[in-house]
Amino acid sequence: MAEAQPIQLLVNESKGENSSTGPVGQRTVSAPAQNYRIRWLRIALYTIFGIGGQTTAALLTRLYFEKGGTSKWVGTLVQVVGFPILLPYYFISQPKVITPNSTAAVETKPSSLLLLVCVYVYLGLLIAGNGYLYSVGFEYLPVSTVALISASQLAFNAFFSYFLNSQKFTPFIINSLLLLTISSALLVANNSSERPPGVSNGKYVLGFICTIFGTATYGLSLASQQLAFRKVLKRQSFKVVIDLTIYQSLVASIATSIGFFASREWKGLKREMEGYALGNTSYVMTLVWTTVAWQVSIFAGVGLVFELSALFANVIGALGLPIVPIAAMIIFHDKISGIKGISMVLAIWGFISYAYQQYLDDRKLNAETKKKSEVSEV
Repeated sequence: MAEAQPIQLLVNESKGENSSTGPVGQRTVSAPAQNYRIRWLRIALYTIFGIGGQTTAALLTRLYFEKGGTSKWVGTLVQVVGFPILLPYYFISQPKVITPNSTAAVETKPSSLLLLVCVYVYLGLLIAGNGYLYSVGFEYLPVSTVALISASQLAFNAFFSYFLNSQKFTPFIINSLLLLTISSALLVANNSSERPPGVSNGKYVLGFICTIFGTATYGLSLASQQLAFRKVLKRQSFKVVIDLTIYQSLVASIATSIGFFASREWKGLKREMEGYALGNTSYVMTLVWTTVAWQVSIFAGVGLVFELSALFANVIGALGLPIVPIAAMIIFHDKISGIKGISMVLAIWGFISYAYQQYLDDRKLNAETKKKSEVSEV
């Protein structure tokens, strides 16, 4: 019997054929099980990097403010200036197409340089604004509160994905979004005893509002990344993920640096370092490792958007919710009140609901691929 040709399943998101997962452009799904396993291995690695980077970055950012750091612009810079750690990729690896058969599915014309620059500038400015808003939140709120409020980014991303990427909503996705939104809304009832020392009522409210807006801009940035992959970047290679991560971070770094020097906060850095409770060396190491952790988290988020969808990348972020509050309780002695406990349970429930929808989509895709393969062999 002649060997069957690999079966390709072409998915077109531009027509709205996307539920919980799905590629960001016109992508093919190859029949061989090996390709399937390799793809999900990449997704698993992105997930581990995303959760690990997000948790570490949140804790170290709070440590910076807890032990004497006062600069919101420094807190923003460390979120975006870590992109040089990705530069060695250009010297040690050649661009590889992720899906071997994807070139057979669709020929795409490269986008103009001007359009690419506009996309990178837009995404970079979004990330810079998002970083500053989160810095305000980390300064005035307990890290556990910031982490749980961040669950609402899934709802924001779903809203933006619906309009930008024709995101299809199933009952399980809607259930997940409702649970995560309620989880975040419950935190409004947090009592004032959970505030960090020296934080007034006005600063606490400001931190809460900035964190909410930060989650909104983050959800918009992921939905915009998915749109950029699908409509502008188009190419299906790992290099595209690296390029987007580096260029948007470069723009964000430039914008944040302008704000940093314009605010004149750089004049107080020496005094801030000398007054840091853990010492000068710890001050530098805290900022360095915070930078690395944020960059790992950003890279993993872009990778998940590329492999699946912006909404799935947000769900992975929600998966880290139970880790950050528990770690904050141990390290910073944040209180886990009854309201926070309920919020955490709802967040986990919302993630499970979304993960189940992912399982259903994946099983349906495998069944269709197997059926087409059997037809081809006959």
